[in-house]
Amino acid sequence: MTDILDTEIKFLTGVGPRRSELLSKELGIKTFSDMLYYFPYKYIDRTKFYRVSELTPDMPHVQVRGIIEGFQTEGGGRNKRLTASFRDDTGSIKLVWFKGLKWIVDSYKINKEYIIFGKPGLFNEIINIVHPEIEDPDKLEKRISSNLQSQYSTTERLKNNYISSKTINKLQGNLFNQLKTRIKDTLPLWLRTKYKLMELHDALFISHFANENKDLERALFRLKFEELFYIQLSLLSLKINRGNRFKGHVFSVVGDKFNDFYSRNLPFKLTAAQKRVMKEIRRDLGSGKQMNRLLQGDVGSGKTLVALMSMLIAIDNGFQTCIMAPTEILTIQHYNTITGFLRGIDIEVCLLTGSTKKSERDYIAIGLRDGTIKIIIGTHALIEETVQFKNLGLAIIDEQHRFGVAQRASIWKKDRNPPHVLVMTATPIPRTLAMTLYGDLDVSVIDELPPGRKPVRTLHFTDSARLKVFAFIREQIKAGQQVYIVYPLIKESEKMDYKDLEDGVEAITRAFPPPQYVISVVHGRMKSKDKDISMKLFTSGQANILIATTVIEVGVDVPNASVMIIESSERFGLSQLHQLRGRVGRGAKQSYCVLMSADKLSNEARKRIEIIISSNDGFEIAEADLRLRGPGDIEGTKQSGIGFDLKIANLGKDGQILEYVRKIAEDILNDDPLLQKENNIILKEQMKKLRKPEYDWSKIS
Repeated sequence: MTDILDTEIKFLTGVGPRRSELLSKELGIKTFSDMLYYFPYKYIDRTKFYRVSELTPDMPHVQVRGIIEGFQTEGGGRNKRLTASFRDDTGSIKLVWFKGLKWIVDSYKINKEYIIFGKPGLFNEIINIVHPEIEDPDKLEKRISSNLQSQYSTTERLKNNYISSKTINKLQGNLFNQLKTRIKDTLPLWLRTKYKLMELHDALFISHFANENKDLERALFRLKFEELFYIQLSLLSLKINRGNRFKGHVFSVVGDKFNDFYSRNLPFKLTAAQKRVMKEIRRDLGSGKQMNRLLQGDVGSGKTLVALMSMLIAIDNGFQTCIMAPTEILTIQHYNTITGFLRGIDIEVCLLTGSTKKSERDYIAIGLRDGTIKIIIGTHALIEETVQFKNLGLAIIDEQHRFGVAQRASIWKKDRNPPHVLVMTATPIPRTLAMTLYGDLDVSVIDELPPGRKPVRTLHFTDSARLKVFAFIREQIKAGQQVYIVYPLIKESEKMDYKDLEDGVEAITRAFPPPQYVISVVHGRMKSKDKDISMKLFTSGQANILIATTVIEVGVDVPNASVMIIESSERFGLSQLHQLRGRVGRGAKQSYCVLMSADKLSNEARKRIEIIISSNDGFEIAEADLRLRGPGDIEGTKQSGIGFDLKIANLGKDGQILEYVRKIAEDILNDDPLLQKENNIILKEQMKKLRKPEYDWSKIS
């Protein structure tokens, strides 16, 4: 049975070489299996027939029985169209086609009964249906069909080649007709029985040809259950396997360096969340198993402090540590923060980036090999072959979604025994997404801000209120505060009518002229040297305003900056807006985030702005982002090696199913960690098929 599902799609009745090429390029359908698992995005009830006299232009899709009375060509050039009068015993409507005119005339006969299906519209006071589906009632009875009509996503290219949603549905019917036996189930009988799951063959058939909503719900639940179940089973089994295979360095003591820092240099009292997370990390570091932990914390929640305290435990136990960050700005920020925290404590901390001079690189290379450098903070430069450690015990990877998996693996390969790994993110990840993307990691969450932080007030103004915003900026600068102004683009785009940075610099300079005001500019296309000079102007307090692109999204910490202006805020996603807002609110004074937008907004943009105004909770915002955009668009989920391709489940809507199947997977693996029992053989075989033959990245998260 497996063999036939691996058959090339060109051998499916109704496909052939030309269509197979189109299906492969446009939809990724290359085999029978791909076709079978290309699911409808919605279903339309085809049980109800309307009379022509009942049709109105505000109705959804309808179907009507009647006859075509005659064809007529109207208009000319690009406006040329074919029309037909379609009648039943209550009246007539007009059918309209703009493409395939000759084919339509040749295919359908006058005065013969047909079933038409489409969306009614109104033109010149006459009800019409543009490009209706047309069925011959006799042929309809002979092919596989259903009361709930499946609607499939297609592309313009497919439609131009006469492969519509209806065509795909017909091909699905051809596929089931070509199957000689039932599709072999991929879940064991005991599991299906215990959790009352439909058989795979029936679930797949009903997903394409459903007659009743009740059956469709059961079929879709079975398919979503399986898809999410195998993801969780695979992740959890990797976690168990890693725990058994990779022994971790045992950090048994909390020594002088940690205690000196805690008693003398701790900048503020730890929050309850930080204390909880430190307990979780200390338990891992002393367990004898390699730590692989994800540390989530909103912007400004104190993740760097937790990271430093973890590094001090490693150093007290005779090991070296590293922090890898994706940008020079963030790396320098970590370096400044950590050296500030460690002032007066004898620990050598070094910085390694693409801009580091050769003489400094040589010094660092020697210090890492002989073990005198205990903390190295760097960008991708850390993964170069010349960087070798004496005994790397803890690797911390910040904003890790910005690195490819292979880049993170390079850190792991720096030592014979894998170091403990702590990955950090200030991009809050929805629970369902975290369970899927990072399901094989232990997760810690810092869910409260340090004491004294005031929530940032978020305001929305349109372009027409710009002078009011400028007046507000002047007030804040007069009060001694600094201001960020962020733009989505560097140069004006012909396709997008958004404020761009170059025009912005001119406008802001006119509104805030020198020498009364000092303006600094930073963007990704600047040379590192120029960028550093501009940043120092602002961080030192000499510049009142920093105009930038999203290069400042992470890693810029200026407590005196209390205003964030985001131009063309409708251009940004929720996660990015929240990250940018996190650049202010780091001092004791009230901070503001001002969202500027065009006067007219799409519904989706308006929803995003409403959400960001109503909440300062990054996790709440991330959940809303997931519901709005789906998992594939959330920042970081399409990264190399971690992206996933869900065929039918939706993490924004199917969170309950995900939590349900994770518990089932946990119970199975607690009872049979290696899936060696006879009743679990199907599970083990299926996991092998689903896993891609690639390097076992689970070692390094």
